[in-house]
Amino acid sequence: MFAFTIFILFVLFILYKLMLIVPMREVHVIERLGKFRTVLQPGFHFLIPFFDRVAYRHDTREQVLDVPPQSCISKDNIQLEVDGLVYLKVMDGKLASYGIEDYRLAAVNLAQTTMRSEIGKLSLSQTFSERDALNEAIVREIDKASDPWGIKMLRYEIKNISPSRHVIHTLEKQMEAERRKRAEITLASAEKEAMINLSQGERQEAINISEGQKQKRINEAQGTAQEIAIVANAQAESMAMVAKALAVNGGNEAMNMQLKEQFIEQVGEILQKADISVVPTELAKMEGFFEGIQQVSNTAAGSKGARK
Repeated sequence: MFAFTIFILFVLFILYKLMLIVPMREVHVIERLGKFRTVLQPGFHFLIPFFDRVAYRHDTREQVLDVPPQSCISKDNIQLEVDGLVYLKVMDGKLASYGIEDYRLAAVNLAQTTMRSEIGKLSLSQTFSERDALNEAIVREIDKASDPWGIKMLRYEIKNISPSRHVIHTLEKQMEAERRKRAEITLASAEKEAMINLSQGERQEAINISEGQKQKRINEAQGTAQEIAIVANAQAESMAMVAKALAVNGGNEAMNMQLKEQFIEQVGEILQKADISVVPTELAKMEGFFEGIQQVSNTAAGSKGARK
């Protein structure tokens, strides 16, 4: 029974070494007597016991490697602490096994050196504003260098870019100065716009006033012209009617009578309104005649008295 048990265990051991099941997410590198034989894809496979062995197992899924923080110097000589993540995938199991000792460690170290080199080409502000371009440049350089390793660099992501405390304090002061500058520019622009709007309003007001005065003078002139034209037309019509009336028999007598009546009415109005005595010229002449006669009489009476 002991020998039979040993035989059964030996047979099971041989069967275990003979059969190999490769999981879906892996590839296995097989060596025969220490020499590379093949790369087994996922599935069921047979091996020759004691001759074939699984030398390497590689995960074919996308792998994420953490890049530790490291010190970098930017183009404007500012020290930065930068870390990131590397996303890669094994494309060739043979190269990943024999092309390099540890492709994970190599990818991380290559990412660090490439990141230092790329950040050295950029200024501090560019490292923040051009992060996507920086990631693409690092991926391109790492993928080019890692091609003999049988891996594919999918992408690189920078997690943190941390300047020193002194740089952060300086940046804060710079940002505060920029904010004050923008605020002053905004206020100056607002004042400028207000002055422009005010001057334009005053100018428009002056224009409107002058236009109003101009239109007023035009309207007054047009009204005066219309008034003169109406009066002239009325006078012309009245003169035409007078001339027509004078041409009729008895027209002159009627005109003389009308003028006398108007003369009497106007004299009466003047006498009523005047503060001094107003008499017609003919009456004034008669009054002067009688005053002269009275003076002559007074002179003659004085001479007679003197003779007596």
